[in-house]
Amino acid sequence: MQNLTLNTDEDRWQALLARDPHADGLFVFAVQTTGIFCRPSCRARHPLRKNVRFFSDSRQAEGAGFRPCKRCFPDRADPQAHKVAKVEKACRLLEQAQTLTLEALADRVAMSPFHFHRLFKSVTGMTPKAWQQAARARRLRSALSQGEKVTDSLLEAGFPDSSSYYRKADQTLGMTAKQYRSGGHDVTVRYATSQCELGRCLVAESERGICAILLGDSDEPLIQELRSLFPQAQPESLEGEFAQRIHQVIRSLDDQRVALALPLDIRGTAFQQQVWQALRAIPCGQTASYQQIANAIGKPSAVRAVAGACAANKLAIIIPCHRVVRHDGGLSGYRWGTARKAQLLQREVKNQEE
Repeated sequence: MQNLTLNTDEDRWQALLARDPHADGLFVFAVQTTGIFCRPSCRARHPLRKNVRFFSDSRQAEGAGFRPCKRCFPDRADPQAHKVAKVEKACRLLEQAQTLTLEALADRVAMSPFHFHRLFKSVTGMTPKAWQQAARARRLRSALSQGEKVTDSLLEAGFPDSSSYYRKADQTLGMTAKQYRSGGHDVTVRYATSQCELGRCLVAESERGICAILLGDSDEPLIQELRSLFPQAQPESLEGEFAQRIHQVIRSLDDQRVALALPLDIRGTAFQQQVWQALRAIPCGQTASYQQIANAIGKPSAVRAVAGACAANKLAIIIPCHRVVRHDGGLSGYRWGTARKAQLLQREVKNQEE
């Protein structure tokens, strides 16, 4: 319905029935029985045709004595911006408060818990609880990196007691607090290199799962890159169960229709985790711009930070940073080379067509 003329009330009525977002800003409709006016895309239940009046804009509707809908905000230029502002306020509250229930958080932004939970997840890709846990983990990383004692760091980060933290240590840091405090130098990581469709590939795993998938033209630069991330990483011969896991990763890289059913050890800041989660939501064969990713996580001004998070991705293809392009569709940069990026995107489009 993108080419609606909307010259008649019947055209406007059909746009209203379709909840056509393309008609927003072209007219508003008012319901005489409720005294409220809405934008065409409003998700409220449809009124009876006989009770509907159409106006060219919100000013006309208000002049006729109607009130703006509190669901679709027809008197505002961008209702989505209003919703994003609520989520941004909630994120600030979660950053500041050590513990905040969903009900208390929703009340602070003047929404019902149900609708707030749904809005928060649609904007950030995370639930409020997951966001609060990520913020808590970020505070913990910061305190440990500054050399503070483990117990003091736990309490400062917002964990009610040390046992609460240790129950979730793997999810929070991917290693123990003492290991993180020492820079992760004693984390056990083993790796192997192999050939894949895209060239040489290094796959590394920790005790928690696959922690790195790196692409390149030769093994030595890949090994150096891995050791910059995990200084104590050790090579492992391709034998037994380890070899089977490595081969499973390679099969998944060569054919993305083969799901990778192995645990991943995804390490990053709260912001990076948000970006990477948004990347994994991009359907195979499609792309998104850095701006679209920034919008999706509720931080539209963080385009450069999104690009930085993409560049920090250590799990090639599994976290599909190759699906992010410039706003004009250009390939932009790619940690493992724009030629590989183009090859990946072409392969995905071909697979979708088949």
